[in-house]
Amino acid sequence: MLAAMPDSAPSPLSAGGTSPRDGGDACPGTLRLHRADDGALARVRIPGGVLSADRADALLAVAGRFGDGELHLTSRGNVQLRGLDAECGGGPAELLGAAGLLPSAAHERARNIAASPLAGLDGSPSVGGWLSELDSLVCGSAAAAALSGRFLFALDSGRGDVDALGADVTLIAEGGDCLLRVGAADEVFRLPSADGPRAALLAAELFLRAARDSGAWRVKDLPGDVRTALVRAVGATAGPVVHRPRPRTAKSPAPGPVTVPDNSPPATTTPTVTAISVGVPLGRLAPAQWRLLTETARRYGNELRLTPWRGIVVPGPFGPPAPSARSGQSAQSAQSAQSEGAAEALDALAAAGLITGPDSPWTGVGACIGHPGCAKSLSDVRAEAGAAVGPVGRLPVYWSGCERRCGHPHGEWIDVVVTPEGHRISHVRGEHRDPRTVVRNDPAALASAVSEARA
Repeated sequence: MLAAMPDSAPSPLSAGGTSPRDGGDACPGTLRLHRADDGALARVRIPGGVLSADRADALLAVAGRFGDGELHLTSRGNVQLRGLDAECGGGPAELLGAAGLLPSAAHERARNIAASPLAGLDGSPSVGGWLSELDSLVCGSAAAAALSGRFLFALDSGRGDVDALGADVTLIAEGGDCLLRVGAADEVFRLPSADGPRAALLAAELFLRAARDSGAWRVKDLPGDVRTALVRAVGATAGPVVHRPRPRTAKSPAPGPVTVPDNSPPATTTPTVTAISVGVPLGRLAPAQWRLLTETARRYGNELRLTPWRGIVVPGPFGPPAPSARSGQSAQSAQSAQSEGAAEALDALAAAGLITGPDSPWTGVGACIGHPGCAKSLSDVRAEAGAAVGPVGRLPVYWSGCERRCGHPHGEWIDVVVTPEGHRISHVRGEHRDPRTVVRNDPAALASAVSEARA
């Protein structure tokens, strides 16, 4: 029975030995399920958040066959499946493995890679090559299998979006080079772009050596002197040092069409639509919504990009291919067709309840799973967040059912935490927190206080 499961139980497909620290790393995976009040939970790593339509179908099939049918997006661009039967055994892992979503059983929780979701779509360079190579290198490294499920790689296209997430190892595109950041250090190392993925893996392996005595799961958990020595050790194998403070605010893709200016002659005034971006209220997708997103991807670019802000980007093209010189079709008419195709797709997704524009009251609203799914939660924060939605605020807000604040954003946001004394509201700016307000058992006052804090 479910009640007899350990908090993080290996599935029958779990392969090989475990690292000395595995007993304390409760991060779930597809081979190690987590016990929750609404059933077992599996977390499927999706490196870079990138899914083909076929793999998206496989996730839906697993959710429907073994779980509650819904798919939950995480703050790292992964997918959680909830409500799994305690007796499901290795069934989910078998189906996910057959779809290519589990290339290495030993590394399934180590494949935490966030990537700029608009890379290659908004004028910034693609990081797809880095993503494929780094994932392959991680899965091929015996040492990397010991990385915690908390350890995070980030691949930033130069926008600063995932660089702001506070990853343990970050690659940042800059011209023909890349910058390598270890933890939150302001100093980064410049090296040729082609060397980036291997340098990122080496940094992770050096971290594991540095963490042996302390048992740290992440770079930020290392003692200060050990962390400094780690950065120096990475620098000894990398390029020159560059001073580049980490961005403090992670900016998510705006919902709606994604465009890039067309600078090719003849110049036009109509931007080229390269993708569409949608938000997912509270990161929770019903089967019909997921199916529609998958069908949309299959119709156009055959790709979904799950974002660390619980949204989804669907790359195009959304119309006919670019015209040739002999086709007689103008660049302007081709761009208009792209815009019309993207608008049609966005209309369908909006009708399904997804966020397709900045005026949705759900824009910037997030919450943990809350009660009744989590035993530690003191309240049904998702219902409370829904009751409190109103005018779009300047700042995002995140509702947490307890002090753990699972899945909270990074940078600047309004933090709402349920405590025994009431709902505590504070303004978070990185490591700083403004004076707190506590609202006790008054839904109207709570909604008003949250709206005022977000303004």
